[in-house]
Amino acid sequence: MKITDFSLQPLTNPNFVFTSLAIYTQNSIKKKWEIVKAHDSVAVLLYHTARNVFVVVKQFRPAVYANGHNAGMSIELCAGIVDKNLSLEKIIQEEILEECGYHVELHDIHKIASFYTSVGFAGSKQILYYAEIDDSMMVSSGGGVDNEMIEVVYLDIDDAKTLMYDDDAIKTPGLLFAFSWWFYKKGINY
Repeated sequence: MKITDFSLQPLTNPNFVFTSLAIYTQNSIKKKWEIVKAHDSVAVLLYHTARNVFVVVKQFRPAVYANGHNAGMSIELCAGIVDKNLSLEKIIQEEILEECGYHVELHDIHKIASFYTSVGFAGSKQILYYAEIDDSMMVSSGGGVDNEMIEVVYLDIDDAKTLMYDDDAIKTPGLLFAFSWWFYKKGINY
């Protein structure tokens, strides 16, 4: 992938994130803090049972690129923002289909935990799920919708362990937590 003409512009009429200056008093001290109000999100750790691999996604992240990190390509869990009037499980079911190409029944999507991300400036909540898949559930090649450029990555267990500690790989805390959860549940040292 080649990125050209990259620039940063002031944000006007945002759709997904809203920048603000929070002004408040804490213990009688007046304070200010720059924040970003963003949607909560859902993410899922997909485990392909027949292949013994995790199914994750790789995509270009402009914020990572703007901060000078490699080519801006990030390895992540399949995920999406909570911006629809649907159950969280239905939202992640749609994301699995759109990004990875698998149809997973709602009763096969299991909540692991929820946590807050980017607490220093955004503080949005992510709800993490787990689902097991196999080839019979694949209905498309995935890759996203609306001009998303998402690469589906099949990551074997040993490579996942290596990725967790690869300082050069761009990865998310949710991915690291999900892998740690899976290895802990399976009793695998990593």
